[in-house]
Amino acid sequence: MTTQLVDRTTAVRLEAVSKVYGHGGNGLLALDKVSLSVRPGEFVCLLGASGCGKSTLLSLVAGLDKPTQGEISTVGRQVAMMFQEPALFPWLTVSANVEMAFRAEGLSKQDRRTRAAEFLDLVHLGGFGKKRPHELSGGMRQRVALARALAQSSSSSASSAEEGAVLLMDEPFGALDAMTRDLLHDELERIWRERGLSVLFVTHNVREAVRLGDKVVLLSSRPGSVVEEFPIELARPRRTDSAEVAELAAKITDRLKEEVMRHGH
Repeated sequence: MTTQLVDRTTAVRLEAVSKVYGHGGNGLLALDKVSLSVRPGEFVCLLGASGCGKSTLLSLVAGLDKPTQGEISTVGRQVAMMFQEPALFPWLTVSANVEMAFRAEGLSKQDRRTRAAEFLDLVHLGGFGKKRPHELSGGMRQRVALARALAQSSSSSASSAEEGAVLLMDEPFGALDAMTRDLLHDELERIWRERGLSVLFVTHNVREAVRLGDKVVLLSSRPGSVVEEFPIELARPRRTDSAEVAELAAKITDRLKEEVMRHGH
């Protein structure tokens, strides 16, 4: 059951959440009694072996699926999700792709276009509104996807401005080259701070998690459960190639390897 718990000290809370796919003896336990929280304005990264349920967890928080057991709350905050692929409509312009976030609000075409331009400016794509997705680089398409997610998080049904939205990100930069990924890390950190977002970010890249996160949550192999939480107390801004990031990433990687080996993978 999913409920909205009255708790303003958290932006996202999961209490003993389990997810089973299928029924009876053929059921597959994907998540097993996962409990974790994201504070308002916190950037939390999820790490774990492939198939441990990270993407499933994001889908549950987004409301795209329902848990088999447990409770999930986003405390009335608006929730937006950004996927591994940009998933842009190729026949629409960049502006029209972002404007899709406002369709349900009954805004005029001009108002939608104006608001879309504001979000494109936010991700440094001002002036690209009339382009089609195929005319953009992979990094630019991901910026459009980020602009659309931010637009979704700011819809008229969102809670008050004092309570930032929840942004769910499922390996959004995994397919990009190292330089583009590094630039988008900087952009995401800037936008996260400016807009007071609460972020739950899935990645396979341990250094990326340490570079971005306030906290890294390590999930076990299937069924996914919380193994350990690592607070990241390094000063910002951080560099992926810095000695401090590398040292902490190595520690977390060793713990991840222990968990994978424990399950015989």
